[in-house]
Amino acid sequence: MNCSTAATAPRRRTGSIVASVFIALFATGCAVIPDADREAGLPGAIAGAPSLGTASGFPSLAPLMRRVTPAVVNISVKSEVAMEEHPFLRDPEFRAFLDRFGLPAPEEAEIEQRSSVGSGIIVDAARGYVMTNDHLLRNATEIRVTLKDRRTFRARRLGSDAASDVAILEIPPVDVRALKLGDSNRLEVGDFVIAIGNPFGLGQTVTSGIVSAVGRSGVGGNRLGELIQTDASINPGNSGGPLINLAGEVVGINTALIGPSGGNVGIGFAVPSNRARVALDDVMRGR
Repeated sequence: MNCSTAATAPRRRTGSIVASVFIALFATGCAVIPDADREAGLPGAIAGAPSLGTASGFPSLAPLMRRVTPAVVNISVKSEVAMEEHPFLRDPEFRAFLDRFGLPAPEEAEIEQRSSVGSGIIVDAARGYVMTNDHLLRNATEIRVTLKDRRTFRARRLGSDAASDVAILEIPPVDVRALKLGDSNRLEVGDFVIAIGNPFGLGQTVTSGIVSAVGRSGVGGNRLGELIQTDASINPGNSGGPLINLAGEVVGINTALIGPSGGNVGIGFAVPSNRARVALDDVMRGR
């Protein structure tokens, strides 16, 4: 089929209608994505469109996911948290009441063992550096990183930046292609993005959507600064996982959501990758 072929003008009106429809279909059929782009899983000839899968020929993000998901990890954290003391125990009159009747005061708040799950990305495979959220590691006593191929490593915390909610872990070197941090300043509302993580501890999960807003502030009392807002599903357990563009670059680190009971209602937030890159550089310089 040659897209430059011209149609001969028909003599009858009905023939003109048929010819017009044929030309429209013919032109549409010419807008295909090159095989090279389909194999790479990158955006093709149609600007902003997801690439075509090579197996079925239908639009699919599968080639891109095969390339990037090995560098996305699940993180499990064990932590010790002091149970909140009852307000009565901080009341001097209540303490005096116990003393008056010779009653023993309750013991100090006990330590509670907690387990939580999240996500992370391998940013330097040769050194075993993994980026995740700082809030996920709070009061951690044990951190484990699990790769997509189910290899599990005990991780060491190298450093963190609470202002950007970014932390860096270290595991043994792994033979995985690390993910590249993209330029979050180039993001625009309407850009396609993909969130990858470990929601509710189910295991690696992929969701897609668009950038709903950029420079969104006021989330978490402005503690995290300006964030990327997306409608790609982000749920508990997605924290620390990547928000990527269709070139496979990390443009954000998923960090927060707004929804009833912590569930997703299409409003999720990510720390821009440019801020995450600065935090990574600062942690590495401070080693």
